[in-house]
Amino acid sequence: MTNGTMRAWSVVTPGPVEEEGLRFVEKPVPEPADDELLVHVRACGVCRTDLHVAEGDLPVHRPGVTPGHEVVGVVAGVGAAVEGFTAGDRVGVAWLRRTDGSCAYCSRGAENLCPASRYTGWDADGGYAQYTTVPASFAHRLPAALDDVALAPLLCAGIIGYRALRRAALPPGGRLGLYGFGGSAHLCAQLALAEGATVHVLTRGSAAQRLALELGAASARDAYAMPPEPLDSAILFAPVGDLVPVALRALDRGGTLSVAGIHLSDTPPLHYETDLFYEKQMRSVTSNTRADGREFLALAARHGVRATTHTYPLTRADQALRDLKAGRFDGAAVLVNDLS
Repeated sequence: MTNGTMRAWSVVTPGPVEEEGLRFVEKPVPEPADDELLVHVRACGVCRTDLHVAEGDLPVHRPGVTPGHEVVGVVAGVGAAVEGFTAGDRVGVAWLRRTDGSCAYCSRGAENLCPASRYTGWDADGGYAQYTTVPASFAHRLPAALDDVALAPLLCAGIIGYRALRRAALPPGGRLGLYGFGGSAHLCAQLALAEGATVHVLTRGSAAQRLALELGAASARDAYAMPPEPLDSAILFAPVGDLVPVALRALDRGGTLSVAGIHLSDTPPLHYETDLFYEKQMRSVTSNTRADGREFLALAARHGVRATTHTYPLTRADQALRDLKAGRFDGAAVLVNDLS
């Protein structure tokens, strides 16, 4: 259907991003399968999961994979079995790429737990490229009111933050603590505030703390500090296992900690009396469902949830990941295709 080559970033040798394991290479423009769309990438958000893939924290699923799963682009080609999409349609490509659709988990609406699930930028080449592909049934239709750069972080950071918020079982008007305040947390905070929560942010870095207060957080303190009041719910976005007991101790009786990351460093021992007693609970978050995506995008449009973004040209994706690792920006980084 499509011939020629394109430029793309490839995880050649997983390792520290400072050591050029991520390389800018030439690849064939992908050919969409019968049920897939070929997408011309316009923008792609930079997610911490991309960093985990590039550095080997997540084991390699596809040698030389192209990262990126917060993709906004336009349909450049359609597979033979695709209906409902035409060339020029704007679509979003997210982390969850494919499931079997028939297992017990898919059948009960928990497709995020499908053992056969596959992921963009890990099992298949993603959006750090001029083109990518996506199964048409997993492509997201996007609200027209937002531009490409504003939309990109919503497709993973936003959706995962939304699922983490729901997993945190925050009661109406409740007190929510957010540990870490990067791309996902700053979107989650806006939704929680719009729904009437009091939000306390616990994070490193003065820039992130300032952003939290600007967005309406009631307080912003160091990640290891106690919030000014007990929390009904907390979400751990930082991939730091040492913060698990810290967050649990900040919970009020009956509170819930939701752990949002796909990767977490080892947790220290938990002490039952101080960390878990009084019916506190801890929940993990695994990927998302397509329904999560549809619900979040609708809520984001309704409540005016907006990403604070910092743009990089596609040709500087390696620098964007280094800056993410070093915490050099607040909000979210977005790659903009500067190669057409």
